Formats: sequence, C-alpha cells, structure tokens
Amino acid sequence: MRTLVVGAEALLIEVDSADEVAALHAELLRRRDAGALGPVRDLVPAARTVLLDGVRDPAGLGARIACWKVPPLTPGEGPLVTVEVRYDGPDLAKVARLWGVGPGEVPGIVGGTVFRVAFCGFAPGFGYLTGLPERLRVPRRDTPRTAVPAGSLALAGEYAGVYPRSSPGGWQLIGSTDAVLWDPAREPAALFAPGVRVRFAEAGRG
Repeated sequence: MRTLVVGAEALLIEVDSADEVAALHAELLRRRDAGALGPVRDLVPAARTVLLDGVRDPAGLGARIACWKVPPLTPGEGPLVTVEVRYDGPDLAKVARLWGVGPGEVPGIVGGTVFRVAFCGFAPGFGYLTGLPERLRVPRRDTPRTAVPAGSLALAGEYAGVYPRSSPGGWQLIGSTDAVLWDPAREPAALFAPGVRVRFAEAGRG
C-alpha cells in the first residue's frame, strides 16, 4: 500500500489489485461510518487506487492508513442487485468460442458468477464489475463499435459492464437488459455503486 498527498485536502492510496481496492474501500467506509476516520468528504475507488477528498490532514491520515491491516472482503459482503439479461449479444458466439463452450452455456456461466462493482466511470451509471476468473477474461474488440446500444452487457479483460446509454465502445457484447442503470430522478441515481454485488439472471428464468 502506498499513500500520496494530492493538494491540500486529498489523499491517494495505491494498491496492487482490484480485490485490494474493494477491501480497502469497504474498510474506509466502515471506519468513516464509525467516526474513526476523521473528516472525509468523498471516497472514490478506481482500478488500483482510492482517492480521499476533503481530508483535514492528508499526510497524517496517510501515515495512519499505511499501518492498517485491511481484512479481505467476505464473498457475501455488500448489497446484492439482480439484473435480468437476454443473451442476444452479437459477440456471444465469439465469447463462447474463447471460453471453449457452446453459446447456450454462457448464460449459466455468467449467471453463476457474483460480480462486484469495483468502481464507476466512463459514463454516468457505468460500473466496472469484477468477479470473472482469469480463464474467462476476453480481449477488447480490435475495432470498437461507433454505437453500442444502451443496456448492452459486455466483457473486456477482467471486467464486465452494462452500457447505461448508447455510446461508442470496444467491449464484447453478449447480452442486453432493460434495467435502468442511471436515472437522475431516482435516489440513488445509479443502480450500480462501488461495493454492490451484481448477479445476472437469464430473462424469463429468474
């Protein structure tokens, strides 16, 4: 774990993996909720970092955090969201070939995986979901699409994600959902937030 003071009121913590980010973010939330962290306005996880903004003494807090022993997350930790998916994506057959299975087996593999929102970005409501074992990771497309339909379930590298709106994208599209990922009139606006667990259920099968 490495800590870096960023400006007068921010602290950046670097770790080595997405699992460590998730565990550190959860520990920071626990300590903040318990009043043991001190004033912190925002906690923002990313691929290998967590940013703490609105910190009164970044250097002092960084020295304290560097001494922490952060416990790993337990598999059932965090709220669970279930999203119904139709496995109708144009890259479904390609992903099945890369996995060495038939297209009809992909829903069971994805549905049997409990993902976790590691961090959010790219577009409002887009969560980067971890949980795929290394053997199931697939490369991005050689040529990105100029327009990916909203609701597309996609895979790339160690991540899965659902496009909240139509946008360009280079991930492998395996399915689609009618779930609304981002709704400013809803509280919270984002369906996915860091730490939330996500299960994809095949539409019509629960």
